[in-house]
Amino acid sequence: MGCGMGKSSLQEKKCTRVSIYSVPAIRAALLIQRWYRQYVARLEMRRRCTWNIFQSIEYAGEQDQIKLYSFFGFLMDHFTPASSERNLISHIFRENEICRDTEWERYFCYKDIEVPDSYTGPHLTFPMTFCGVSKLVEAFKQKQQLHARYVLQILGETWRLLRILPNINHVSVCQTKEITICGDLHGQLEDLLLIFYKNGLPSSEKPYIFNGDFVDRGKSSLEILLILFGFLLVYPNDLHLNRGNHEDHIVNLRYGFTKEILGKYRVHGKKILKLLQKIFSWLPLATVINDKVLVVHGGISNSTDLNVVSRVDRHRYVSVLRPPKVVHQTLNGNRNEGDNGPAEGRRRVRSLTNHSSALPQRNSLPRRSLQNSSISHQLSSSVEDELKRRRRLAGFDQTYKNANGSDSDSDPDFAEAPEANGHDWKQIVNLLWSDPMPQNGCISNEVRGGGCYWGPDVTEEVLGRHNLQLLIRSHECKQDGYEFCHNRRVLTIFSASNYYEVGSNRGAYIRMGADLVPHFIQYQASRTCRDLTLRQSVGWTERSALRALREQLFVHKSDLIRAYREFDPHHTGKISMRHWASATETVLKLGLPWRVLRSQLVSRTHYGMVDYQQWIKELSITEPKLEVSDTSILETMYKNHSNLETIFRIIDTDHSGLISLEEFRQTWKLLSSHLKMEISDKAITDLAHSIDFNKDGSIDINEFMEAFRLVDLSAHG
Repeated sequence: MGCGMGKSSLQEKKCTRVSIYSVPAIRAALLIQRWYRQYVARLEMRRRCTWNIFQSIEYAGEQDQIKLYSFFGFLMDHFTPASSERNLISHIFRENEICRDTEWERYFCYKDIEVPDSYTGPHLTFPMTFCGVSKLVEAFKQKQQLHARYVLQILGETWRLLRILPNINHVSVCQTKEITICGDLHGQLEDLLLIFYKNGLPSSEKPYIFNGDFVDRGKSSLEILLILFGFLLVYPNDLHLNRGNHEDHIVNLRYGFTKEILGKYRVHGKKILKLLQKIFSWLPLATVINDKVLVVHGGISNSTDLNVVSRVDRHRYVSVLRPPKVVHQTLNGNRNEGDNGPAEGRRRVRSLTNHSSALPQRNSLPRRSLQNSSISHQLSSSVEDELKRRRRLAGFDQTYKNANGSDSDSDPDFAEAPEANGHDWKQIVNLLWSDPMPQNGCISNEVRGGGCYWGPDVTEEVLGRHNLQLLIRSHECKQDGYEFCHNRRVLTIFSASNYYEVGSNRGAYIRMGADLVPHFIQYQASRTCRDLTLRQSVGWTERSALRALREQLFVHKSDLIRAYREFDPHHTGKISMRHWASATETVLKLGLPWRVLRSQLVSRTHYGMVDYQQWIKELSITEPKLEVSDTSILETMYKNHSNLETIFRIIDTDHSGLISLEEFRQTWKLLSSHLKMEISDKAITDLAHSIDFNKDGSIDINEFMEAFRLVDLSAHG
């Protein structure tokens, strides 16, 4: 009516009011958004630093393992069969102690092993059925242990089946069903059970590919193998197993699988391990889906040829860390086999397969026995002196370098077989050990010490040459469980969640149909991790990574102090942050962003200077108090903890878990030779007697290694 307000005026007033109030609200929203982005970015940076720590320490361990085995290979090639040091390790190079299949059958016969009435685990019948394997899965869920008779029976049947499978399995996927592809499991049974829960058990309607590294690191490697082998026996056309780099008895010595078997099966453990060596050597090397997708554990190189791979005698490579023995034809027509590698035509290599120039006259080196060395005398014929002489005659100086100047960081003693065998061997090593890199090219994988790094140009060339469209590989832990690279032509899948620590990574598996498009399912096997917030998860993992890094810093403290003093000519006890970071990397060689990690590792600085003496004391690591005359042997022990345990387990040929004091001395002599350092007999004897707690003249390996485990006091504060 006359004085009333129009509709347009009311709307105008309302918009004005909204605009007045919305300005501070928008500003607040933008500030919150910017703060949140910075918060997430900081968390992501912490997560990546944590990841780099874990991965660098893991790869450094793998490189140590290969260098140690390379050193053993050098001993085998240059010491006489009668030498005591050679005898200590020669058994790990024997590929076939029993040659004929009938003798293998007799050696691993399970029929004389009785199952007692007191046994409460699952009873299996053969041939295996789906019901029987399902019962096995349920038993392992309940933490039950399978009787050794059934273990040997499953392994024997698996060995017979694997021997008729090709090197490369070819599988087809039709419109009506998908195939599931799983990556590394590494002994984590809970991950396998979760995959089966989410995706279903293997069957003719639910085919699977498991892409290697079933064992090591985790506590349930054998259970995983028995489940997978059981389903393989029931569905040989629908479950496919590829070999990984950890399906190797030499690698198992370091990473826990050998110890797991011997701990669970004290009476029959040795037979089980021996049969598993045979099985690992017979595992197929790759799988091809619909002639378009290659599934292999590690990767490829610029020389990868699937036609060659399909023809190699894969079972000859019981360990791919060293070429197999050469078979020579004798005058009477008999086959004469070497220890495990050829004596002539050998060339030095860089990581495992990338070699440098050949060494002249190496096969003509004289041999000399080191037999009958006593515990404290006759050091003139010690392994150290002999090694020095052999290296000098072979063309090596004291640092394993080529006399002509090799730029390799790896031990070059690891030699290549003659070309006919060496080419096949390199094909397999690269399939199991290689990693992709963003740059073009193909270079030696010096980080792991085995295989190569290959670039996107190599991917395009190899896939194009074989008319393939995608390469699926595993071998590397990824934070999300999977990762594309090389223009989405290479896909990494990793199925062990919480691999480094609870919350460190998700596991994942792939479903793929006839369209060959991968679909990802991610998971966390740990309920604890699922309940954590992002900040809690990052914090938990970060603390674990820093604890592992502090241990590395602690065991290298003498080397670190020497390196820091080079930047402290006036002996002030302080160096700059830049020099601290540079010296730390020079000693540890982990490739970490030390200046970024400074705030996590160094509690305080003074005007940008680090008091390195005080900092070393604040690492908060404790060590056992033992009465030894030479404290440097303790630091050597900490620094080479894994190498020492590996040598112990090699020397413990009867797998009793005990070694004599003389074997303990020989172990340290081997280690000191490998490290090219002097350790006196008195220091070794003092250490042996100080840890022989019950004074019975033998040392329990597990107790010894546990006694020397470092404790991070900051984790208990």
